[in-house]
Amino acid sequence: MTVHSARDGDVAILTIDRESKLNALDYPTVDALLAHLDAAERDDAVRAVILTGAGDRAFSAGADIPSLAGSIARSADGPETALREIVRRGHALTRRVEEFPKPVIAAVNGLAYGGGCELTEAAPLALAAEHATFAKPEITLGFPPPFGGSQRLPRHVGRKRALELILTGDPVPAARAAELGLVNAVVPAGELLGAARDLAARITRHAPTAVAACLRAVTRGINLPIEEGLAVEAAWFAATVPTEGVRDGLRRFLDRSADRR
Repeated sequence: MTVHSARDGDVAILTIDRESKLNALDYPTVDALLAHLDAAERDDAVRAVILTGAGDRAFSAGADIPSLAGSIARSADGPETALREIVRRGHALTRRVEEFPKPVIAAVNGLAYGGGCELTEAAPLALAAEHATFAKPEITLGFPPPFGGSQRLPRHVGRKRALELILTGDPVPAARAAELGLVNAVVPAGELLGAARDLAARITRHAPTAVAACLRAVTRGINLPIEEGLAVEAAWFAATVPTEGVRDGLRRFLDRSADRR
């Protein structure tokens, strides 16, 4: 198995486990990640997901190059095989992480190159160990990022900052990734999973319906014109109005207000 799932209370921890390959994403690993995310979504006891890599050298070195090379070789007479096996599979994974209805926290425990960086970009939240590094090295192989990185990174950090990473392929340290907004915070390596669990706990103390609505409103509205985005926000607010989460939240607030009088 190249992906291991463990539970810590209401948090599922998914670990990419190809340590000898720097946790590179071959096709079975991508498919396994998708299957584990499907299982986490179906399990109502899971409130959040932490995604990390085995060992302390790599979160993920990106797409598995032998797999990728094989797909490209089979596409000598046209791009169909490479598009199907690389791009569609990669897009499916990063879109699934980005649109997941429960918070996904990337715990970046080492280098995050190529597809590993694109997973970080797709995750709603990310923390990095102090020794983590990030890079977009696809250009050195002759092609642009194929897992969504040419689109998400500029939206997150700005066009010029993104293009510097995409066009040079140069790595940046964790501190710079935090400055760019690629990760939320940088922590000592030994504290990474604990910090990710703490962040998850600060989220899962709130009603699951509210968490899901916030995630979906932001994800679906972020790239829309403001008027359309406001309509998305209004729709998700309306969806929460009849929920127990709203009733409980208002009751707690009103009880506290009454106690202060």
